[in-house]
Amino acid sequence: MTKISDTELDVFPLCLGGNVFGWTADEDASFAVLDAYVAAGGNFIDTADLYAGGESEKIIGRWLARRGRRDDIVIATKVGMAGERANLKPATIRAAAEDSLRSLGVDHIDLYYAHRDDLGTPIEETLAAFDDLVREGKVRYIAASNYEAPRLAAALKISDTEGLARYVALQPHYNLMERGFEQDLAGLCAQENLGVMPYFGLARGFLTGKYRPGGPEGDSPRAERAREHLNDRGVAVLGALDEIAAAHDTSLGAVALAWLLAQPTVVAPIASARNTEQLAALLPIADLTLSADELERLAGVSA
Repeated sequence: MTKISDTELDVFPLCLGGNVFGWTADEDASFAVLDAYVAAGGNFIDTADLYAGGESEKIIGRWLARRGRRDDIVIATKVGMAGERANLKPATIRAAAEDSLRSLGVDHIDLYYAHRDDLGTPIEETLAAFDDLVREGKVRYIAASNYEAPRLAAALKISDTEGLARYVALQPHYNLMERGFEQDLAGLCAQENLGVMPYFGLARGFLTGKYRPGGPEGDSPRAERAREHLNDRGVAVLGALDEIAAAHDTSLGAVALAWLLAQPTVVAPIASARNTEQLAALLPIADLTLSADELERLAGVSA
């Protein structure tokens, strides 16, 4: 377990993405994945009011109730991208939080994300709304997702100056094929002590090795976007992953996530699984340590 920033949240090194629950995984399949994840020691689940039109939160809520596991689980959800609530206005944050609490069947959200920056709402108003929820005990900590470095820095400064709840974490798009996070955000997160939970850690499944030149097309809704990486760089990354995975007798996905986990400020990459077989291929990240040479090789071939 690793703490997120200076919070009291101790989390497993793999955050289970709930975006597939109610979408490509029905309730029975979702429950099976959740059960297997917790049985392996997992305790960190990520969802959003947007996922599966809200069904993801409801499935997780029913699972929490039936398994009686609320006290063992760190729940993260988000606001700011769902339909008419695609903003961070105070009224939106309040209404969305209340709905998420009901859907999840909980009295507080452990980590509440601004799902996407809202240039149309003053940062001060957004942070004040989050601060109200924290003071009321409905949210323990707040975090940001899909923020650019200048806006994130501005939000942190306002929190410090005005004494408002402060973002403790960032959820960026970051993986071996998408490394823009390293340009400005990585340094800011290190400087401001923000925990990082990368999403699309497997590049929509590409880094599992499922998509190869001339290989099967795959049936995932993400297949088309994943195949965009089938170029010389992507093939070279897969080649390195193949060799390193073989050396550790593990899966390509576990190696790709282990590389992320080894990056400064990264607390827990987020990855989803629509069945227990997919999950089993990811769980080795908890015990997998790559050598300095292996980390350097992956960084070089994916640069």
